[in-house]
Amino acid sequence: MAEPVIRIEGLSLCYRLAHQKVHSLKDYMIHVLRGALSYRDLWALKEITLEIGAGEVVGVIGRNGAGKSTLSKVISRVLKPSKGSIHVEGKVSPILELGVGLDFELTGVENIFLMALFRGFSRAEIETKAESIAEFSGLGEFIHSPVRNYSTGMIARLSFAIATAWKPDVLVLDEVLAVGDSRFIGRCHERLREFREAGTTVILVSHSPLEILHQCTRCIWLEGGMMMADGTPLEVVTRYAESAGDNDTLALIRAGA
Repeated sequence: MAEPVIRIEGLSLCYRLAHQKVHSLKDYMIHVLRGALSYRDLWALKEITLEIGAGEVVGVIGRNGAGKSTLSKVISRVLKPSKGSIHVEGKVSPILELGVGLDFELTGVENIFLMALFRGFSRAEIETKAESIAEFSGLGEFIHSPVRNYSTGMIARLSFAIATAWKPDVLVLDEVLAVGDSRFIGRCHERLREFREAGTTVILVSHSPLEILHQCTRCIWLEGGMMMADGTPLEVVTRYAESAGDNDTLALIRAGA
């Protein structure tokens, strides 16, 4: 494996969830004053240990609630672990949820500047990239329209174009390639290939076993917050499909898909 850029050791993350349903701040304060709030612990990640090298494209698979998105947020420095440690080398560029960080009242062009400023780039740096970002997004004249008028696929295009305009050390994608037309997804895959060749590490969270097989060099399977397998995409996807009873995926694997 290449020199690790992500080192995770004994990492666990716990969410503290209230038993009571609280619909507003007022309800919350009433419950607090009455001493009526009680909590339970939900361990979203449990004792995760792994190293990921430069240039690896690591797929993360698992059922809903397995801990995939939580792991991507920890790697992206959005969440801090409850136990254990994580060290990530270099600049991380994440797309964790479609539309997060975008101002829906601003145009696509205005959001290019807004999001890039949030990522630490100067206005001069953004101006040199703005046109190529707009072109890569393929939004055409919609780039000058408010984002509130965009479809889910258009939001994905804009988010991906901004996040990948500058080569990051680590790129984290959480179900981003699940939307959009085949032509744009093909362009995304080409950019991922270029990043991989340039040494960028990619973390790809996906519900699509075939996408993992076609795009990744390694795969991690999470279940109930625990890491069930870590290996080649073919090995891990096969084990996951067998566990899930996913006969369609198994048939495609046997057919060489």
